[in-house]
Amino acid sequence: MKHRIKYIVSFFLLIWGYFLLQKPFFILCNALQGYSIKEYLEVILHGASLDATTAGYLTIIPFILTVASIWFKHLPFRKILFPYYIIIAFFTSLIFIADLSLYAFWQYKMDASIFIYLGSPKQAFASVSTGYILLRILIILMLTALITGLLYKTTPQYFPQIDQHKRQTFNTLWALPLGGILFLIIRGGWTVATANVSQVYFSGDQFLNQSAINPDFNLLWSIGKQNDYSKEFNFFNESKRKDLMTGLYPKEDTNTEEILTTRRPNVLIILMESFGGTFIKPLGGVPYVAPHLNQLTKEGIFFSNCYANSFRTDRGSVCAFSGYPGLPTVSIMKVPALSKTMPCIARSFAKAGYKTDFLYGGDPNFTDMQSYLLMGGYQHITSENDFTEAQKNYSKWGVNDAVTFDYLYHQIAHRDPKSHWLTTFLTLSSHEPFKVPYHRLADKELNAFAFTDACIGKLIARLKALPQWKNLLIVFLPDHGIYYPEKGERNGPRYYRIPLIWTGGAVRKPMVISKIMNQADLPATILGQLGLSHQDYPFSRNVLSTSYIHPFAFYSFVNGFGYCDSTGVSVYDDVSGKEIIPQNRSGKQRIEKGKAILQSLYKDLGERQKNNHLTHKR
Repeated sequence: MKHRIKYIVSFFLLIWGYFLLQKPFFILCNALQGYSIKEYLEVILHGASLDATTAGYLTIIPFILTVASIWFKHLPFRKILFPYYIIIAFFTSLIFIADLSLYAFWQYKMDASIFIYLGSPKQAFASVSTGYILLRILIILMLTALITGLLYKTTPQYFPQIDQHKRQTFNTLWALPLGGILFLIIRGGWTVATANVSQVYFSGDQFLNQSAINPDFNLLWSIGKQNDYSKEFNFFNESKRKDLMTGLYPKEDTNTEEILTTRRPNVLIILMESFGGTFIKPLGGVPYVAPHLNQLTKEGIFFSNCYANSFRTDRGSVCAFSGYPGLPTVSIMKVPALSKTMPCIARSFAKAGYKTDFLYGGDPNFTDMQSYLLMGGYQHITSENDFTEAQKNYSKWGVNDAVTFDYLYHQIAHRDPKSHWLTTFLTLSSHEPFKVPYHRLADKELNAFAFTDACIGKLIARLKALPQWKNLLIVFLPDHGIYYPEKGERNGPRYYRIPLIWTGGAVRKPMVISKIMNQADLPATILGQLGLSHQDYPFSRNVLSTSYIHPFAFYSFVNGFGYCDSTGVSVYDDVSGKEIIPQNRSGKQRIEKGKAILQSLYKDLGERQKNNHLTHKR
């Protein structure tokens, strides 16, 4: 029996050791600052329990076969398990390298959302070079071969045979305690709480906490999460939730300040890829990147305290167009059954007699964007499919901004100045790999944003010369922010602070509006200027109405949220159940309001899910 016990222990320790060794490599490849040896060891130590749980799951099959070998003579043990070794070595290596590589772009551990982007592989890999991908494939294959070889070497070809029935029974009973130990390792101990991601959290530095998480466990854990949205984030009873939400999202407008010259302007919304406040001088950003946008903050209406609601384009688009704050665990755009229930600014304008269209130089099917846009009321979509191969070939994401901005200008120039239309344009050049036909700045990343800004400056100059300018409102708003330079508090407000600029001939006069607000407030605010109802937008606020008496901003990230108001900023991590960026004694009130908003969003989502299910059932 000792040979069998030795094999099981060796198998488990080898897999466990492989997971433990992944952690320092993850830190080395993704840390934005230096860490001490003590911190490296703390990550390994605190992550060891979840690594052991994951290794325990992978040990189940070898354990069962080991027990079976007691009863079967000459069981070709090594031969049977060899394919299993290849499979687990490959997938653990694949997840390790994918998680290590993606963190640099996503700033959170790989989870089930990876399957959203793999639905469009061209776009999913557009941010990196072929060499980058091939190198990682090579590393994955090398690791697979190494781990498979080590496992194969520890495995006996046959176990010593046990002939007598009594001895077989006796040895099988001896295996039960070993199985019990394996069960406890998988469960995470004998306490009430079972193994979960939060058990590895130990530091106020969220990067160290994330480094301690086993990526295999995290991926499977996120896949198996509850899909009944109404049951997620239930922090309070219904009475307290309602009390905390009182006045936060007013539905009625009163005495809206009129900042436009007309109730029926033509509207151009330009959703700028990643163009956060880190590149806008009045917001404390790098001063020389975006001179044209900096100038527009003076010429137009500048909302100087606006915050994005989420962290990726598919989520930020829904925030901006549907007035629906981003969610930590689901991308609404990728779930058509949910996205079709959302209000959308295009549908509201279409009801008012506007023609609506959407322009994007990339693939409209990426993250189910096209489905969301069409269901949202956009009557026509122009995408990379409408441009030549030569125009598309410059950028992996699609047509670069110089081409699409020029297309946009000619589109507007040929329209009847008396017509009513809403055009929305999503830019794409200010995105990895930051390859653009422009060379003003030496820094590749800064230069890409400068390129989009130059395209904006050229467009504004050309539009001012057209008769369409007089009745035109142009809205500049990013889909989300970006870390630049890559330092500072992760999930802090700096990343989420974004510029919101209204300009065009329809703007009454330049002004700065300093009220704290969100990206999701765009629909209610713009509809308020047109005298149109925003009752369909329960989480969008008309910030120019006197009913807006509780200015605040809310944003979410994976498993957490931030809440900003006049008292300060609080950032809460739901996995650890802790406030990770506290500022002052008002933090408790901010966290409670943020929790109530998150709970209300999921309650609303659950009701939409239920109503959609009932509709299909009928």
